[in-house]
Amino acid sequence: MAAGVALVPFRSPAPLIYSPGEGWYYEPFGTTGGWERTRAKDQLDVAQQAFDARNYSLALRAARRVVRVWPLSDYAPHAQYLLGRCLEADGKSELAFDTYQVIIQQYPKSAEYEEVLWREYTIASRFLNGEWPKLWGYISYPPSMDQPADMFDKIVKNGPYSDVAPHAQLRIGAAREKQEDYPAAAQAYEVAADRYQNQPVIVADALYREGISYAKEAESAEYDQNTAAQAIATFTDFMTLYPDDRRVPQVQRIITALKSRQVQGNFQIARFYENSRKWDGAVIYYNEVLQLDSNSRYAALARQRIEALKPRLQASAD
Repeated sequence: MAAGVALVPFRSPAPLIYSPGEGWYYEPFGTTGGWERTRAKDQLDVAQQAFDARNYSLALRAARRVVRVWPLSDYAPHAQYLLGRCLEADGKSELAFDTYQVIIQQYPKSAEYEEVLWREYTIASRFLNGEWPKLWGYISYPPSMDQPADMFDKIVKNGPYSDVAPHAQLRIGAAREKQEDYPAAAQAYEVAADRYQNQPVIVADALYREGISYAKEAESAEYDQNTAAQAIATFTDFMTLYPDDRRVPQVQRIITALKSRQVQGNFQIARFYENSRKWDGAVIYYNEVLQLDSNSRYAALARQRIEALKPRLQASAD
């Protein structure tokens, strides 16, 4: 019986190996260590060939060894780049982003520096558009807009005047808009408009989105008319600078709605002061109604109330 067992061919399963920073992977039987080389260039060649063949597991290990064994070599920056590409291909977006950040911090003269910024931008955009992040690269959890906002902020800081930076700055605002943090969104758009004044497309988008953010904030502010005024001022700048922009008609409609809200808000404030027997304050806000829109239905009521309050104001003065 024992002899019979001995004659049966036996193949041991591929060994499961753990490598810090890489995780668990299977090493095919009979090849353990066969991918290792004694020179950085040769090791990088293994990584590149494996990557080109879409053998991302082997490419990851080979590239990681270049960075670990020869961190100061001329081959380390590209090996680090391949690490990020492999992690992206494996769907580990956060780990890929962090891997690309190492290039920014440790290899700023890398030939792939500009491409790395765009790859970071693509990763951050996926999270902005709803991709779920993964804990340790494996366990998905609900997204937060803080993550893409932070990623885009890092991209801007990595290269504030790179080609990708203006787009990343705009996306910071977009992330804050999705959070309904409209003051933070408006601030991010304002930075984009101020910093990239030589790029009309960016400035136009920034001013438009800044105005939209202020308008959305004004919708939630019951009596605070400051944000409505900021929205109108920003939209006015937008239309002055870009009168032919296709969004101008929409902006004009929004301004009309905002002014209507301002008129209503000031009329309500005036009524509050009048009910509180603060005649001076009431008249001030009734006059604000007239200045904002002298033809509105609130303007007619404001004129009536001003006339009605004149005797009280006179009595107070005496």
